[in-house]
Amino acid sequence: MILYFSATGNCKYVASRLAEVLGGESISIVDCVRQERYSFDGASIGIVSPTYDLGLPSIVKEFLERVSLDTAYFYFISTYGTTTGASGRMANKALRGRKIDAYYSVRMPDTWTPIFDLSTPEKVAAFTKTTEVEIAEVIDKVQRRETNGRMSPATPTLIAELFGQPLYNVKVRKTSHFRVEDGCIGCGLCERNCPVDAIRMENKKPVWVKKRCVMCLGCLHRCPKFAIQYGKNTKKHGQYTNPNVKL
Repeated sequence: MILYFSATGNCKYVASRLAEVLGGESISIVDCVRQERYSFDGASIGIVSPTYDLGLPSIVKEFLERVSLDTAYFYFISTYGTTTGASGRMANKALRGRKIDAYYSVRMPDTWTPIFDLSTPEKVAAFTKTTEVEIAEVIDKVQRRETNGRMSPATPTLIAELFGQPLYNVKVRKTSHFRVEDGCIGCGLCERNCPVDAIRMENKKPVWVKKRCVMCLGCLHRCPKFAIQYGKNTKKHGQYTNPNVKL
């Protein structure tokens, strides 16, 4: 069993590749939260999460704080663009019961386009040179039930806790950073897909009804008209969804 959080498809792809080889199902953490499903059992359980500001997306952290796992082997995978930060240590710290046996990482396109430029296939490809090799290595290690004590590449936990995560929780997650351009067609896709129901359609336009969200940028990257923007740079940095999965 693999549990994953994925706004643009990267973690869903990793989870699906593991499930394909290892057997079992891959399950969206968003679906689990909406169904209030927090208890799981199986021979092995994995969690796949993106790295946000050197740590965990808020929805993943809150899920881990509530989850109950009964398994002989429990592993955690971080997808990342530049570093996994302290995501592995934060995940282990958030857990109330079963602790993590092994930490793995897979480099994939960093979808935080307020900073990272994914506007051309070449720029996306710069992130994916080692992706398939790393996924294959993770599958092999999980099959052999390898254990290890830390994530790599990582950032000291103190830096993540003092700088990365406060920045994420206090500033980055503010929905006031979003704006909607005239190209919006009022399809409502953003409202339907928001993992924390932070968007409501009013007069055929999205309105953020919560002061903070996960800030996964799923609404921005999956908008069919690229009409949702965050800050000054996202328009020129492009949209991205993983081409190997259906969202």
